[in-house]
Amino acid sequence: MISRSSSLLLSVLAVAALAGPVSAHDAPSDAVEDIVVTARRIEGPMWEVRRGHSVLILVGSIDGLPRDMEWRTDALISAVERADRVLFPVQGQASLADVGRLLWRMRTLTRLPGERTSADYLSPELEARVEEATGEGPSRKSMLMLSADLMEHGGYARRARPVSEVVRRAARTNRTPAEPVGVFRGDEMVDKILTTPPEAYVDCITAAVTAAEADPEEAAQRAEAWRLRRVPAVLASSLDQATNACSYWAVMGQGETLRGIWSTAVDEALAETGVTVAIAPLRLLAEPGGVLDRLKADGLEPLGPEWRPSAP
Repeated sequence: MISRSSSLLLSVLAVAALAGPVSAHDAPSDAVEDIVVTARRIEGPMWEVRRGHSVLILVGSIDGLPRDMEWRTDALISAVERADRVLFPVQGQASLADVGRLLWRMRTLTRLPGERTSADYLSPELEARVEEATGEGPSRKSMLMLSADLMEHGGYARRARPVSEVVRRAARTNRTPAEPVGVFRGDEMVDKILTTPPEAYVDCITAAVTAAEADPEEAAQRAEAWRLRRVPAVLASSLDQATNACSYWAVMGQGETLRGIWSTAVDEALAETGVTVAIAPLRLLAEPGGVLDRLKADGLEPLGPEWRPSAP
């Protein structure tokens, strides 16, 4: 089923209508401060950045949160409803023809070519670890599907409600101007997914099996660290590292492209009067040389939790 892999590579192919054009409007300073105070009560990592009359609220999101996790969304929803504009992660715009191609090429998506197995692509050591983690022999599944299975063993929840979904619903309900920071053509993304060789997934499989081998409590600990804004602990989690390594952007070698898209979006938001709420991947924000480091290097002061590991 396509849904089994949507949490990893195909989520970016969701067909969604974009909101209307973003329009800024002058808001009283007390209203801006009210939104900022509300945003500071958000559960999960959040940073406030100011430049002149612009306020940017960056909310760091992660995928695969446990299905039974309880986290308060009221402050996040309230901030979104009262903001001037909302930015979502990059969105894939797929046509019915693109979806049809995926369905037509289902075997390519779910199975390795010919009679090959995972042992034909992985080193003997890595293959042994994979077999130990899955409790099965050499796999005929595609590397995409195998990585999804391994991450599920590591505690990744595929059908959990992500942060971006909560925000998207709030923006739609309140008709808050909203748009993704970028849109990729579905046909190009489908081509990449269908033509990328299994060898490109080796780093993903390595990270995913490491997550599968980790303490069963690590996934819950990662989620709790996210809720409590302990950013370095989230990024140090083997499951979070696997989520990054198995993302579309990493597997397809598009990481720098994604960083460039977000850098441009942040600069444009800080040139707009009013309050912008942006839902961005936590790792992209907090990684060395990421968005937060760049903002600080530019002389701005992101107010929020410490995102860099403590010096030894």
